[in-house]
Amino acid sequence: MTEYQLQTHSYQETEALGKKLADSLKAGDVILMNGDLGVGKTTFTRGLAQGLGIKKNVKSPTFTLIREYQDGRLPLYHMDAYRLESSPDEDLGFDEYFNGNGVTIVEWPQFIKDEVPDDHMSINIKRLENDDDRQIVLKLHGESYQQRDFGDFLTGASK
Repeated sequence: MTEYQLQTHSYQETEALGKKLADSLKAGDVILMNGDLGVGKTTFTRGLAQGLGIKKNVKSPTFTLIREYQDGRLPLYHMDAYRLESSPDEDLGFDEYFNGNGVTIVEWPQFIKDEVPDDHMSINIKRLENDDDRQIVLKLHGESYQQRDFGDFLTGASK
């Protein structure tokens, strides 16, 4: 596993960082988003969607579990597994998304950890002392991600 740390100082920078990551994504990519409520997981995802060319406004999938956006360079599947805490054994066809033709982002992935493929990225967002500052940690799990070039996304990152 390889780990990179980045920092943002506003929600606009967090969104812009997501947009940068989109340039390096390909079909079948799985991104696990971790962080407290309101820390910027959906903000990051909104930027990523913009980077994929998605025009629709990205909203949190809290009440729908999965929101699909088909109008970009790649489809985006945005999942929120928080409500699955009480029913983790329910078969919702996650493997079809994880092995599909788009990019899958999962918020609260700990509630479906047995469904997550071994090869994936995880992004942990943490609020720092200044309420606008965020520490963003990208972890690359699996050889297929560690061999990839993430270009501009990692500019300024520390390993």
